[in-house]
Amino acid sequence: MQGYCLYRPPLLRFFLLLGICFVVLPFFSCAARINGPLNRDGTAEFFINVSLEPRMAALIRNLAAAAAAEDGPILDGPAVALSMSAAPGIDSVSFENTAPAAIEGPVRISQISELGGGRNFISFEQGSGGGRCLVSIDRDTGPEILTLLSPEITDYLAALMAPLATGESLDKAEYLALVSSVYSRAISDEISRSRILASINFPGTIRSVRGGTFSGRRADFDIPFLDLLVLETPLSYEVVWNQD
Repeated sequence: MQGYCLYRPPLLRFFLLLGICFVVLPFFSCAARINGPLNRDGTAEFFINVSLEPRMAALIRNLAAAAAAEDGPILDGPAVALSMSAAPGIDSVSFENTAPAAIEGPVRISQISELGGGRNFISFEQGSGGGRCLVSIDRDTGPEILTLLSPEITDYLAALMAPLATGESLDKAEYLALVSSVYSRAISDEISRSRILASINFPGTIRSVRGGTFSGRRADFDIPFLDLLVLETPLSYEVVWNQD
């Protein structure tokens, strides 16, 4: 692990999410769900539920104990909410702990196109005939967006050697092999099977979706966590809808 800082106590409180398909969500081995509407004016109200997988939760707990950190939840809901609330485009965040390694709560977005601070992370258009929303992230924009949304998460992901944070050019197999050699095969297995599930309601009947499925106004996305961490190929999700 030469060149990486394994643990910094303040990071434990902010351990979290790309969140969100459109914001910042689980950047660690976890299960994450996002539900809610994206409105015609670009505002949104999402409800997020995040829980860490058992072995990753145990790893973080052990790192905290080794650093003599104070006892507390592995995911600190209010602390994560405070960190995310300062990001561009976010109106308010309120998370509570449902377990030491699980948080949930609402995220209100004041303008979806402002997320990422102008890094072309999200494009949102609404006209008289309908609208379009495009979410894209690659190895150039990913680390910049992550730092802007939460510097604390960036530092911890760098300790986990995730290309999303470090900017390194690794493929998925190389990254999993690295995690397995430094931590364990069990941790790399949890990362490889973790998913981000999002169900978003759009302002009109959906005409097409890239990267997901749709029915009526709802689009559903099943995003492999590993794809986001490594960005071996750019991620791109697009929804086009009619004006109802």
